[in-house]
Amino acid sequence: MHLRVFLLSFNCGIISVMVANNAGLPATPEDLINVDDVIGKYYDAVPDSAVAAQRVIFGTSGHRGSSLKTSFNEAHIVAITQAIAEHRKAAGISGPLYIGRDTHALSLPAWKTAVEVLVANGVRVRIDANDDFTPTPTISQAILTHNRAADGTQRFNGADIADGIVVTPSHNPPTDGGFKYDPPTGGPAPEETTNAIATRANELLDGYRSVKRIPFEQAVKSELVESFDYREHYVSDLANVIDFDLIRSSGVRLGIDPLGGASVHYWPLMNEKYGLDIGVINPETDPTWRFMTIDHDGKIRIDPSSPYAMKGLVDRLNAGAWDKYDLVGGTDPDADRHGIVCPGTGVMNPNHYIAVCVEYLFSGNRPGWPEGAGIGKTLVSSSLIDRVAASIGAKLVEVPVGFKWFVDPLFSGEVAFGGEESSGMSFLRKNGRVWTTDKDGLIPDLLAAEITAKTGKNPSQLHEEQVQRFGESWYKRVDTPTTLEQKQKFAGLSGDAVTASTLAGEDITAKLTEAPGNHAKIGGLKVTTKDNWFAARPSGTENIYKVYAESFVSPEALDTVLDEATQVVDTALEG
Repeated sequence: MHLRVFLLSFNCGIISVMVANNAGLPATPEDLINVDDVIGKYYDAVPDSAVAAQRVIFGTSGHRGSSLKTSFNEAHIVAITQAIAEHRKAAGISGPLYIGRDTHALSLPAWKTAVEVLVANGVRVRIDANDDFTPTPTISQAILTHNRAADGTQRFNGADIADGIVVTPSHNPPTDGGFKYDPPTGGPAPEETTNAIATRANELLDGYRSVKRIPFEQAVKSELVESFDYREHYVSDLANVIDFDLIRSSGVRLGIDPLGGASVHYWPLMNEKYGLDIGVINPETDPTWRFMTIDHDGKIRIDPSSPYAMKGLVDRLNAGAWDKYDLVGGTDPDADRHGIVCPGTGVMNPNHYIAVCVEYLFSGNRPGWPEGAGIGKTLVSSSLIDRVAASIGAKLVEVPVGFKWFVDPLFSGEVAFGGEESSGMSFLRKNGRVWTTDKDGLIPDLLAAEITAKTGKNPSQLHEEQVQRFGESWYKRVDTPTTLEQKQKFAGLSGDAVTASTLAGEDITAKLTEAPGNHAKIGGLKVTTKDNWFAARPSGTENIYKVYAESFVSPEALDTVLDEATQVVDTALEG
């Protein structure tokens, strides 16, 4: 029987405080962007560097904003690209720059602007040979394979070293644009690099018209612009990560919904190369995303882990499509996030799927992985992962929030898998070498089919077995309004700021302001007990702080953890 693949995406387990009345309902004409207006303001609106909200700000994954708010406009991209060109010259990066874009309305204009500035700076630029959308992980994989030495190790300096740019705001609403730089390590740039790029970009912002550019139609014909088949390069390499023979011979029927994103043309090529029958549910790309249901906050958000954003797809499956598929996977617009949907249970909590993946991967199914390689998780991911790791004797490496913390451990083999609560993950090739150092939303969907083929059970069924062995847990995230002054206090918090000795009736076992896995500052606080924990950290873009919490006791205990966590944090911030 052939594999039937159908791709989708959902947000489970992370629960916001406010849920809009239209959450989960189909988008209406009033919810859709005016594409011409969004693109027009990209060129016409000019930011003012004296206005904080209009400056270049690099978060955990680059600069993001909206042309409608004068926070993502031509001036920003000119300034950022020039700053990147200067950075790579100072760093001695002389190889090609791999650049790609997703399906957001602002991505193509920003991509063109970047090419104009890069060529004017004499940078070799590699663009997609098919004039296609480019998933984030394909940029990472292209950089890493380019920089691989003859002995299979990675090069970070020397002749012809490559880096890259991805033009994407990830799963953010259709109004938004995003622009991020990947250094030769292939993943999100470290803070010292992004800070330097942002500082220089803001110096250039008001005078962006003086930055040298070459008109796009002229630039794209330059000998500096080289065609590169990202799709062929990535898909041909996938057999070194996923067991396609097992999937093909098993008869597992998998479905895929690209959610109008950049992975849409990658699945048919997998069918062709590996003899699969992957059924793409909705091959449409539309920058308004009119086919989505509304997310929790009343916006269109293409989040593969949101039950609200994915309700329309689940409803279709429950209305009869499950007769064709055994499980469904999904990706977001730049395909760096995944979602897994199983019959009868809906979208899996990303934490639960991570726990299933690590138990499968570290239980003899990747014999070529380095001995002693650990499991990487963010400190706000479920402690179910900790319990699974302990049961199979695997080392756990807990890092702060942000996939950038997995870059070095994946390179060194300290971890063979890195996963975060927001449905992002990557893992090593079968031979133990690095695959990507950025999130890859395609391989988790394919791994779900491999797991089902090998075990005869879908990931949701395997999670239920884990619950029987390790206990059921309840997990939430709550956003609390705060002031800028209080947000700044998070950086100075220490364990001593927590005066409580118990949490939800259990003795506190740890008060952390550094991640146990790498001793990096977490920018907040994590408090643990035997069966409960919470972590609090400020938002990088809003005047709120986020409290993540989990309880292995009961839903009521989780509510108690959240209530007490808010009291603990408020007391600490007032001290």
